[in-house]
Amino acid sequence: MSRAGDLARHYSRFRVADRLLLTGHSHQAWPDVARDAILEAYDDAALAVDEKWGRAQQRAERLRDGVRALLGDPGAAVALGANTHELVVRFLSALDLRTRPRLVTTDGEFHSARRQLDRLAETGLEVVKVPARPVATLAERLAAAVDDRTAAVVVSSVLFETSQLVPGLDGVAAACARTGTELLVDAYHQLGVVPLSVHEAGLTDAWVVGGGYKYLQLGEGNCFLRLPPHADGLRPVITGWYAEFGDLSGSAAGTVAYARGSDRFAGSTYDPTSHYRAARVLDFFAEQGLTPPRLREISLHQRGLLADAFDDLDLPAELVTRDRETPADGFGGFLTLFTAQAARLQAALAECGVLTDSRGPHLRFGPAPYLTDEQLTEAMGMLGEVAAGTR
Repeated sequence: MSRAGDLARHYSRFRVADRLLLTGHSHQAWPDVARDAILEAYDDAALAVDEKWGRAQQRAERLRDGVRALLGDPGAAVALGANTHELVVRFLSALDLRTRPRLVTTDGEFHSARRQLDRLAETGLEVVKVPARPVATLAERLAAAVDDRTAAVVVSSVLFETSQLVPGLDGVAAACARTGTELLVDAYHQLGVVPLSVHEAGLTDAWVVGGGYKYLQLGEGNCFLRLPPHADGLRPVITGWYAEFGDLSGSAAGTVAYARGSDRFAGSTYDPTSHYRAARVLDFFAEQGLTPPRLREISLHQRGLLADAFDDLDLPAELVTRDRETPADGFGGFLTLFTAQAARLQAALAECGVLTDSRGPHLRFGPAPYLTDEQLTEAMGMLGEVAAGTR
């Protein structure tokens, strides 16, 4: 099994051994095999021209298999998309918003959902935003907000600003089942750092959206929507012509027909290069033993090391602090520091060669499996220097 130092050699193009890349929660480096896959996509296009699509579909199916494995759901129907927004929009367009004009969400959702839901609220839909904090009672409060006018609940399994896991989503699923409400779970910040089994989590009937741009190292263009078993009963209004492929069903004469399964939520012509890249990287993870349990082990170690290194700095709490109440296993893959000077500290760290990011008062440090303990300690040490004004 690869250690961080050994693993780093597989990322020579991104020079991970020479740079302090602490944006692993936003965009992890790609292994060198990803470049080989991009060249392979070009060569297949040049060789096969229009016949390249058969080869591309093999890579797309490899990506679907990878998603199924990550979700612990080997039989899942998985729709693919370039980004989560297009998949969320197709999902929303399948809801009966005329008779159930109410959507329930939180005030801690990522921008793909937040902006779209805010815009829908401007059109007259009722969008209820439940405060994300305290996270311990979030699921309970979401469940209480669901009624028979609610079309869907949209919630993340890990909050993108704080890295806190949202416990008790099975309770939200139960409330949705009682009222005929759909549940959409954004697992983007969970997959690759916290193992997930949709059945064990009580989310068999939930929709799950996510992508490979962050912890999975798949790069752009590799997002997915896991469909629940009852999805064949829905007809998305936003629909691409790929949804006409396969076994068509569920339409009366003179109405638009839809394929069964994941193709029901398919889009249209796309750039298959991303799926070539994903297929190679998923194989690389398997070769390196980077399974969900192993990735969780690495993540807990690295985040814990960063937290301890931050505490050792003994910086004034009024300048910068962290959540010390949530247990270590209550977080996902990054460390959030709370500071009114997040943007300034991020910029100062970048000048020192430490790449982090900030969202409002949140300064985020995101490790990755190819970083060594020494690199993480050095990066946090730089925070101490910029906070003290010595750098």
